[in-house]
Amino acid sequence: MSTFDHTGLMQDINACLAPFRKSQSEAMKGFSQLAQASMAEGAISAKHKELIALAIGVSQHCSGCIGFHVKALHKLGGTRAELEEMLTVAVYMGGGPSLMYAAEALKAWDVMTGATA
Repeated sequence: MSTFDHTGLMQDINACLAPFRKSQSEAMKGFSQLAQASMAEGAISAKHKELIALAIGVSQHCSGCIGFHVKALHKLGGTRAELEEMLTVAVYMGGGPSLMYAAEALKAWDVMTGATA
């Protein structure tokens, strides 16, 4: 199984983007506002929006997206069963490469939630 360190990756991304957030503050504020508005409770729950975002991260092969959205999904009360069911759709739509990132998402879930599957 993968030994990918999503927590470390997320810390590295945040550290690398810190100067960019300062030098491009208006654009980054705009991105943050877009993220907050897009992920807010509405006709679709915030938890379901995180499942969608995570599915896109898996299908687009984005390890950073997987880390951040697994963390947010867990914080919103998502379950491993919901994660697994969403991953079947992501794999269906994205094929073999998405299956490899599905494994990464499952590992990130286990590490971030302290689960043993």
